[in-house]
Amino acid sequence: EFQEKHTVSRLIGSPPGYVGYGEGGMLTEAVRHKPYSVVLLDEVEKAHPDVLNLFYQVFDKGMLSDGEGRIIDFKNTVIFLTSNLATDVITEMTQGDEVPPVEAVMGAVRPMLSQHFKPALLARMTVIPFFMLRADAMKGIVELKLDKLAARMMQNNKMKLVYTPAVVDQITERCTEVETGARNIDYILTGNIMPRMSQEILSHMTEEGMPSAVNLNLNDDGSFKMEFSVA
Repeated sequence: EFQEKHTVSRLIGSPPGYVGYGEGGMLTEAVRHKPYSVVLLDEVEKAHPDVLNLFYQVFDKGMLSDGEGRIIDFKNTVIFLTSNLATDVITEMTQGDEVPPVEAVMGAVRPMLSQHFKPALLARMTVIPFFMLRADAMKGIVELKLDKLAARMMQNNKMKLVYTPAVVDQITERCTEVETGARNIDYILTGNIMPRMSQEILSHMTEEGMPSAVNLNLNDDGSFKMEFSVA
């Protein structure tokens, strides 16, 4: 969204004489009205260098001049920047059962960060490496999502959802890729399980009446199997 040089004005507002002057910037107006805020800059490595240059003053003195010349106070604002730089390096170092020391990971990551970010800007950041979610954590997220689905089905449809450990393991295994990770859980639920479940419920309603329970299991080929029962 901010890969072009001209997008700087979207953050701080247009200067006098330019289109949009007086409307304020997306970033500066938000912080001016709500200084006690959290600002998230996602995948910051994709931003144009001029966009990153805006944050020298923010990270150093806690303030930023907007397009109208007003000084916006950032001293009470927490700023998070996320980046996919060095993801492959971190993944490679954390594949085993043992979690490597953070110092070792930082030693491997920092050269790649230095190639992209200017030293003066990088020196104003606190770098925190994020490790890949391990299987037990991923499994816990899957169970949490399935439990929420079960609660929603009970509340909306008065239907009990029961799932087997094999279902949890199958979804967990499908969410181990770096590119997708835990976000793939929602894709599996909303793009696969829930549409099929809705179709099955509709067909049962026309034939036998509303099911009272559904058992979610696996077929021999690893696909999801749904068994409905009517009270």
